Amino acid sequence: MPTSIPPDSTSAQRTEPKRTAPNSTAPKRTAPRSAEPKCTVRIRIEATALPGRSCAQGPGLPPLEDVHVAVQRRGKPGELLDPVAGDAARAVWTLECTAQGEDLLGPYVQGGPGARFVYLSWLAAGAGGFTMFRRAKLMLDAVPAGTVEAAVRGGLLVARLGLTDARGLPLCAAVRPPLVSWSA
Repeated sequence: MPTSIPPDSTSAQRTEPKRTAPNSTAPKRTAPRSAEPKCTVRIRIEATALPGRSCAQGPGLPPLEDVHVAVQRRGKPGELLDPVAGDAARAVWTLECTAQGEDLLGPYVQGGPGARFVYLSWLAAGAGGFTMFRRAKLMLDAVPAGTVEAAVRGGLLVARLGLTDARGLPLCAAVRPPLVSWSA
């Protein structure tokens, strides 16, 4: 079937789809190769040294009470996984993910390929619920390649970190080793 050029085009050419004879030596098109198979990997975040239920005033931070920390769902800052009080001895979250090669994906994994991370959101509880006041980004691109490979084979990637920064405030910004240790 002929393909027509729109009337406003300056070209008067008409093109026809290319056809090959049944015995043609033209290369056959093949379906695109499917992506690597996906497998399930859990990311377990084990946090200690939480900063406390009260947060002293810091740079750009007013004093806060009833502080909690939780994992934030991708694209939904108000959807939080298991908020933990800031004075808890430890916090543990387990995230279900899929791995496609060494790329980890899931509802709590943020960012694009090569720049994936998990948000830990710091929250202050109030009459209307939680209000986020800062976040830490656990950078998955900082996980050593051998550790990711072992996690994909074994089904578990573990992050261990303390959640209080050097000033005694809730840890925030991009978190990479040595502030977090990764194992499979």
